[in-house]
Amino acid sequence: MNLISEKNIYLENKETKGFLADIFYKDIGKKLPLVLFVHGYKGYKDWGSWNLMAEKFAEAGFFFVKFNFSHNGTTPDDPYNFGDLEAFGHNNYSKELSDLGVVIDHFSKDPRVDEEKIILIGHSRGGGISIIKTFEDERINGLITLASVDTLDRFPTGEAFENWKKDGVYYALNGRTKQEMPHYYQFYENYEQNVHRFDVERATEMAKAHMLIIHGTGDEAVEVKQAEHLHILHPNSEFFLIENANHTFGAKEPWTETDLPKDLNTVTEKCIDFIKEKLK
Repeated sequence: MNLISEKNIYLENKETKGFLADIFYKDIGKKLPLVLFVHGYKGYKDWGSWNLMAEKFAEAGFFFVKFNFSHNGTTPDDPYNFGDLEAFGHNNYSKELSDLGVVIDHFSKDPRVDEEKIILIGHSRGGGISIIKTFEDERINGLITLASVDTLDRFPTGEAFENWKKDGVYYALNGRTKQEMPHYYQFYENYEQNVHRFDVERATEMAKAHMLIIHGTGDEAVEVKQAEHLHILHPNSEFFLIENANHTFGAKEPWTETDLPKDLNTVTEKCIDFIKEKLK
């Protein structure tokens, strides 16, 4: 049975702006569990080997969706590059949660989807966003974090923060593209205005979904102790460490090979087994 994929489906969010999503599934004549992949900071849906991961989930019997946040710096006309740095600078956590809500609303109503089985998989910062959304939306009954942060309070401190406040913008270098990515001060103001909503620790404790926490011991971007902290906060969660795996589990951009990197393949197989076991 052939795998079906539809790329660059346009979704409109009246609170933010339009963005793109991809779906992968096999038509087996019955409704499929919905798995939504949430990318992280400086991420996008087509980065690295996410397409290969999507195919593996679809082969295993899931309706897999990945999408670009509306303000991640890509555009509907060019989803592969950060062509809209102004949008990137105006991104914030409220916008990402709003976009994720639009994705859940749209695809949970799809006739090919079993709306009783909705699973979020969040990578890095997308893990923190997924945790909050899982706490807020009782339709979500599975939550998987990949190299997730345990807090969204990840802002400059000290003199760097004061300069940000004074100048209204700070820039972060994208090591791959060499672009100076702007962050406007509204990002922090939005966080402060919603500090209780954006409390990842509280959301982890209160989330009702089955939870799997995956992290690599060689993660250079998010320390493994953050994963351990999430596991302590949600003691019924399953905790899975991959020895020496880095932040992207061996994937990089561009990914030109036809197979998943070894560590990301292990991650994907673990996720599939977890969902099948917990959401029978």
